[in-house]
Amino acid sequence: MTWLQLLLIAILQGVTEFLPISSSGHLILLPKLTGMPDQGLLVDVAVHVATLAAILVYFFRDAMALARGGLSTVGLAKTKDAAEKRWFWYLVIGTIPAIVVGGSFTVLGVTDHLRATHLVASTLIFYGILLFIADRFSPQERNFEDMTLKDAVLVGCAQALALIPGTSRSGVTMTMARFLGFTRPEAARFSFLLSIPAVIGAGVLVGKDLLEAPATQQMDALIAGILTFFAAIATMAFLMRWLKRASMNVFVFYRIGLGLALFAFA
Repeated sequence: MTWLQLLLIAILQGVTEFLPISSSGHLILLPKLTGMPDQGLLVDVAVHVATLAAILVYFFRDAMALARGGLSTVGLAKTKDAAEKRWFWYLVIGTIPAIVVGGSFTVLGVTDHLRATHLVASTLIFYGILLFIADRFSPQERNFEDMTLKDAVLVGCAQALALIPGTSRSGVTMTMARFLGFTRPEAARFSFLLSIPAVIGAGVLVGKDLLEAPATQQMDALIAGILTFFAAIATMAFLMRWLKRASMNVFVFYRIGLGLALFAFA
């Protein structure tokens, strides 16, 4: 791949992974709209792992608390805060629906059929409308620390829907969190932390393929990942500041506008 394509992929992934506008949808559309060759699964996973690294850096304290909770569960560490164990298990439980649905898609062989342009357009519009309803009419009164098992299950089920391109993992999980009464910044925080187990799992699954890939593909994945990391850090900083003072309407309008444009294109 050319440097231009790698740069475009990195910017798209780093920006759209955290904004509620669908990173997978944009990555699928890039080769269709530009004529560039499809970047392939290895690069897709590499840039997602890069966004994971960005989350761990930006939410370092939260990540350490979750790590302590997980390690203390198996007796490898001690924590004085019982909430850390609870948060760890809530994130694990919230990841299970995505694993079940993702495994089902693989077994049924429907993954490639979900990359159709008209489907991406439909999900962009539909979940954009849901985001507007949740953000406009739901109260803002809960924080991440208020998370319950029920919240983890419901947001986890929403995350599973994001396996359909165009849905947006961050968008649909923020939408569910807003329906549950979480504030906008805390909905984003909840969404980003919930992505950690899922992205780790995806990275492990293709790790062997990446090691066995040709050197050129490995280099493409490495370059795209490094560029994505910096784009992701900048985007998270922007979004967390934005959500403290503004609604999600701009993302709703973008989703609907892009969806309509894609229908015209298709």
